[in-house]
Amino acid sequence: MPVTDNHSRSPERIARTAIDVTVPHAARVWNYWLGGKDNYEVDRRIGDEILAVFPAQAEIARQSRAFLARAVSYLAGEAGVRQFLDIGTGLPTADNTHEVAQRMAPESRVVYVDNDPLVLVHARALLTSTPEGACGYIDADLHDPEKILAEAARTLDFAKPIAVMLLGILGYVPDKEEPGSIVTSLMSRMPPGSYLVINDGTNVFHGGAEDEPIEDSPRARVVALYAATGAIPYHLRTPEQIEGFFAGLEVVDPGVVSVSQWRPEVTPSGAPAKVDSFCGVGRKPSVSLRAN
Repeated sequence: MPVTDNHSRSPERIARTAIDVTVPHAARVWNYWLGGKDNYEVDRRIGDEILAVFPAQAEIARQSRAFLARAVSYLAGEAGVRQFLDIGTGLPTADNTHEVAQRMAPESRVVYVDNDPLVLVHARALLTSTPEGACGYIDADLHDPEKILAEAARTLDFAKPIAVMLLGILGYVPDKEEPGSIVTSLMSRMPPGSYLVINDGTNVFHGGAEDEPIEDSPRARVVALYAATGAIPYHLRTPEQIEGFFAGLEVVDPGVVSVSQWRPEVTPSGAPAKVDSFCGVGRKPSVSLRAN
């Protein structure tokens, strides 16, 4: 679901104007893992190859989607947020951001951002708002936060709290492109009381042999496998690196944890097992908490 441009393959940024069915796209691969039908043979093939090496990826996809629903429920419920900026939305499935938010508060306003043409076509067709609320759709790149913010202002009121959602997207921004600076640019324009929601892949519970180097783990191997297809590479980060994106924010309990452990629903069998995707929710305070 990356909102990033594959600059090496597309100087003219043709990914915005044509659906490329020769190279896998993360939004379509995740759609496949979640049981959707909006994907192509190239996506299903790499999706199956990844699962053959790292079967836990299917559970990561499910738990990441469940985290979205719980986080939005918390924000629209207990936190009282009525505006959401979902960047890197991916393809619509069940319990999209606006559906969860508007069940809690029908007046919620949601702006989705992506730059994959298939995502945008489906978003405009399927992501319809309640009469009391609103849904907007922006064709934009995560590397261009100024465009995102300018166009989002057509739907969202930047004088009131906004929840910025970056789910499964920052991993597509390598460290050299300073993902932290992108987050800072977005959050610096948000009013106090706004929230940041992040989840991204890690390599903590990698499932390899005890003496196996983590860089040779199944988790690391499937990341390399995906990159070898010519798709936009994904960069695993440590939980500490993900926590760093929340600098200056008040992190909501239980902190930065595996997505399956963020306020999980109680079941007779207990809490779900930890998976290799970490998440957090942070609130922008009235006074900055960033170190001088």
